[in-house]
Amino acid sequence: MAVKEIEVRTLSGESTTITVSPETTINDLKHLLELSFPPATSSPNFHLFFKGTKLNLQCKVSSLAFQSGEFFVLIPFTKKNKPQVENPSFSNDASAATSFADSTYSDMMQEFSYLRDNSRKFSESNNNNSNGHGDDDDDSFKSRRKQGGNIDKDERNKGHPYDLLWNVLRSSDRDLFEEKNCEKFVEVLQSMNCLSSPYSGKCMLLSEAIFRTSDDHASCLCPTWLRGLVEAFALLSILWAFLQLQTERMTTSRLKQVLEHLEKFGVGICMEDIEHLSVLCPKVVYFVNNDMEPKNSSDALVITHSSTKEADKFASKLGAGKTCRSLSKIFNLMKKWESSFKTSLWETMKLLMSKKNYENLLSFSLEDLLLFVKKGDYILERNEAKRARRSSSSASNSHSVKRRCHDTSQLLPSEMVEHLRKSIGSDGQMVHVEKIGARKGSYVEIPNELSDKSKSALKSIGINKLYSHQAESIVASLSGKNVVVATMTSSGKSVCYNLPVLEALSHNLSSCALYLFPTKALAQDQLRALLTLTNGFDCGINIGVYDGDTSQKERTWLRENARLLITNPDMLHMAILPLHRQFSRILSNLSFVVIDEAHAYKGAFGCHTALILRRLRRLCSHVYGSDPSFVFCTATSSNPREHCMELANLSTLELIEKDGSPSSEKFFVLWNPALPLRTELDKSEFGIDGRNASDKSLSPISEVSHLFAEMVQHGLRCIAFCKSRKLCELVLCYTREILEEVAPHLVNSICAYRAGYVSEDRRRIESEFFGGKLCGIAATNALELGIDVGHIDVTLHLGFPGSIASLWQQAGRSGRRERSSLAVYVAFEGPLDQYFMKFPQKLFCGPIECCHIDAQNQQVLEQHLVCAALEHPLSLLYDEKYFGSGLSKAITALKNRGYLTSNPSNDSLSKIWSYMGHEKRPSRSISIRAIEAERYIVKDKQLNETLEEIEESRAFFQVYEGAVYLHQGRTYLVKDLDLSRKIAYCEKAVVDYYTKTRDYTDIHIVGGKIAYPARVSKDQLPKTTAQANPCSVTTTWFGFRRIRRGSNQVLDTVDLSLPRYSYESQAVWISVPQSLKIIVEKKYSFRAGLHAACHAVLHVVPLYMRCNLSDLAPECPNPYDSRFFPERILLYDQHPGGTGVSKQIQPYFRELLHSALELLTCCHCSSDTGCPNCVQNLACQEYNELINKDAAIIIIKGVLDAEKTYFEGHSDSTPSC
Repeated sequence: MAVKEIEVRTLSGESTTITVSPETTINDLKHLLELSFPPATSSPNFHLFFKGTKLNLQCKVSSLAFQSGEFFVLIPFTKKNKPQVENPSFSNDASAATSFADSTYSDMMQEFSYLRDNSRKFSESNNNNSNGHGDDDDDSFKSRRKQGGNIDKDERNKGHPYDLLWNVLRSSDRDLFEEKNCEKFVEVLQSMNCLSSPYSGKCMLLSEAIFRTSDDHASCLCPTWLRGLVEAFALLSILWAFLQLQTERMTTSRLKQVLEHLEKFGVGICMEDIEHLSVLCPKVVYFVNNDMEPKNSSDALVITHSSTKEADKFASKLGAGKTCRSLSKIFNLMKKWESSFKTSLWETMKLLMSKKNYENLLSFSLEDLLLFVKKGDYILERNEAKRARRSSSSASNSHSVKRRCHDTSQLLPSEMVEHLRKSIGSDGQMVHVEKIGARKGSYVEIPNELSDKSKSALKSIGINKLYSHQAESIVASLSGKNVVVATMTSSGKSVCYNLPVLEALSHNLSSCALYLFPTKALAQDQLRALLTLTNGFDCGINIGVYDGDTSQKERTWLRENARLLITNPDMLHMAILPLHRQFSRILSNLSFVVIDEAHAYKGAFGCHTALILRRLRRLCSHVYGSDPSFVFCTATSSNPREHCMELANLSTLELIEKDGSPSSEKFFVLWNPALPLRTELDKSEFGIDGRNASDKSLSPISEVSHLFAEMVQHGLRCIAFCKSRKLCELVLCYTREILEEVAPHLVNSICAYRAGYVSEDRRRIESEFFGGKLCGIAATNALELGIDVGHIDVTLHLGFPGSIASLWQQAGRSGRRERSSLAVYVAFEGPLDQYFMKFPQKLFCGPIECCHIDAQNQQVLEQHLVCAALEHPLSLLYDEKYFGSGLSKAITALKNRGYLTSNPSNDSLSKIWSYMGHEKRPSRSISIRAIEAERYIVKDKQLNETLEEIEESRAFFQVYEGAVYLHQGRTYLVKDLDLSRKIAYCEKAVVDYYTKTRDYTDIHIVGGKIAYPARVSKDQLPKTTAQANPCSVTTTWFGFRRIRRGSNQVLDTVDLSLPRYSYESQAVWISVPQSLKIIVEKKYSFRAGLHAACHAVLHVVPLYMRCNLSDLAPECPNPYDSRFFPERILLYDQHPGGTGVSKQIQPYFRELLHSALELLTCCHCSSDTGCPNCVQNLACQEYNELINKDAAIIIIKGVLDAEKTYFEGHSDSTPSC
């Protein structure tokens, strides 16, 4: 009878394939899954769904109309008031086995295959750290993975204990001790004889040596006696698993037989070695008499004493009525015991080294270790350590295994590195320590171009000499040049603009200056610095901050009296330019415009700011006759001059980038919580749902909280940078819980700092941190910028901040006064985080990204032309130099929409275009942090209050009739969507589900029909066939799902009738050869491979371009759409009109493909659908369905090969589209 292969998936992404006969019932299939599929094993109550319908238990597989690519969905549920039925499992007792179970040996093999792949991440690292056995195979495998080749799964797992068991059970006699199997057994044991970390996979002794000696040439430093112990434990573990599958117990006589047999194959392990294991790790390995039943056999590897054959016969079988554990439980126990054994042995060795003052872990013998363990002092020390861990654990989470430090002695940053490695980092989280040497400063005399007043003002604040870049910048600015200073954080950039500005304002008592900062906090900080500096000047220079926190009374005074106005782009756009007549005194005498933190202006915000600065320069020129000089300060980037010239539309700009400031020694630690590994161990040990990232004991949030507490405890002033407001609050909460136990007097010495706080609170926090009352702050990137909060010893970084430049900007906040400092980057599971953990030199030696804006975005241009026309009538003749070649097209569009009107002149160039729109202040309706102007209003129907405004492109994803909508923690149900008025009416509701839209997005490339462009010279760039083209993006919504919270069960599917949403944008893409499609489709879904490849390329964009990932989106195929899908890897700008990111990354596309391939081939996840570390994307419009990592590897490698062939000039090898 023909068999069927049925794929079963969970909502969290796990999958398996089961081979059954067509007559198999759903009930039988569930039993198989309980035996072979870990999610089913851990959830004894579950339903199977097919096409949204729950399957009846008596339904037969043959009655279901399966199509290619369709699958079952496993959804757990909780039974109430009903006893749970035991999961069936394989047994040697023929009477206990059903006839169906007897016929499913092939399904058992499926389970081994699944679990063997799933365990790869645990054992692959051990193989890499072996003592050399099997290196040829490993090197071959690594080489082919680097090249992006498709590696067979059997080859991936060569040398694993699970691979050994797989081969044994596939053999006809299923005998572990048959000659070929014994040879394989020996190979496996020899590959597992290193005391490697269960988390990082690195040799623990090597990690110690690397930190102390920087010797990174060895792969394992374990002495012979230690390798023997680890090898003995590996033998014991594998033998136990095999005996379990044979429903036998582990007895001493059986063990002796095995050791005698393996001795013939060169294995030198004896019973004495096994006894040593029970002495060193009595909680993991112990002996019992044959008449004793261990309390819980899952706690340890139990060996039963047996002295006679009769006793052995009695003890060899499992107890009456007992069955073999399921396979998933056996493998989980092996992983758990391996981790416990290695951790316990490692701690014992470190205790001996500390107690006996040994120089290193290689200075003592096995006899020394055994003698130490047998002494009572060891037991006392071990118990004391355990009590400390238990005490630390109970404060915040019963599952936490962190060892907390109760010491509050002062430590230097360099000492803290060693302290962390021995304490909370002892599990191998500290994957890299980069020591960055100190840099001497380059000092010069104060330039003669500065007056005595300026020199006196500098001396009053303790400055007698300047850094070389400060002097160079000041001289250039005073000579009338536009200047950009691009040096490291804490290099004194504010002096570069404060001195020339104050010098000019003191010479000309009418002159004025405008300072622009991207945040309010930075503006307030610079005001304090300026007021201190101006005390040295005799002439009165009225200075003030004009922002949203400024009162109306203060605003009036500043407009009438200020000569140096500090503001931000938002206020310039909303309150200064539209009311420029009220600022005529300042604009008429404007000598300088200072733009600090220029690197912050990117993406949509950068587009808007560029147009705002053009409006400012236009008014100064046309209305007030002024032409101010510009001074930019920016963090290091690869294109500071080009970026700032585009930002302010300048024709000339002098770049100053040779940093003359000194810098102190810095230790930069990469800290990887190794979540995927830890999750599997904790799931098996505690029954925790490892995918619940909110569990603080398992997350990077917990890790950074423990680090934060350590810094504060040991007297190091610290900023913990977090990516969101919520993370700030969580880190603060968790850290206070830790301090409450270990150092209660320090609980109130830390706080959070983020946007959203009232200005008084922000000022108070800044002052208290600067004054030393606060020791630490959990902050968003609001403190990334140059706010002076005094000396900082340590910066913590929770996740990659979006660009390498931002990470360095944040890390630069520490060590500001020539004192050594520390930075710790704690990784999330995200692709770039894990990429840098695997390749530290990409972070420390790689180039800084470019910074880019697109001032020609048509939609943004039209919005600002409306504002500009209100401020002063537009002219094609005089304004094209400010607004570019798109001005004429934009004016025509605005005229047709009723915003502009012109004088009756016949000459189009002579026409004057004036504003005639309905809004009195059109700038109020334009958010400069976004591009779209059209928005949907969300209203509370009962209170008739506006809850939120949502951009039109996102509205149908969030508000549609029947949608569950969240606002300020409250749940609403959308009752009505008025499309004509763009209003969604909601009512408060209590529901146990959430909603997700069903939709698809089409990208149509305009003018991109040519597969390969015309051949270019080899000296020309770019060396890629990727193209950047205009595109049309159309999203169609056709329904939504109601999904139960917690279980993620799909309750029902509802159809929707909504209008399509289309906008013009920009895309970058590369063609995938047709020949490659044929190769991929022999084994995988080509569409799934393209989907995964697009995700991977998107993930590595921040390596080359400084942008927000929300600016870009990948092309994602709808899994249920059978229409033609283009054969290409494509990314597009998500904002209407585009932000220009796609166009800017086109020259780097080949490098993007190489980095994406490296990301995929170095991720050790086992699932075909990848993981969040490689191809899965939380923002994927298709929820990461239809995605295949292995296919993506083949596709990207094939495209790179096609690129190479094309540019080598072999036209006959050029693939066609």
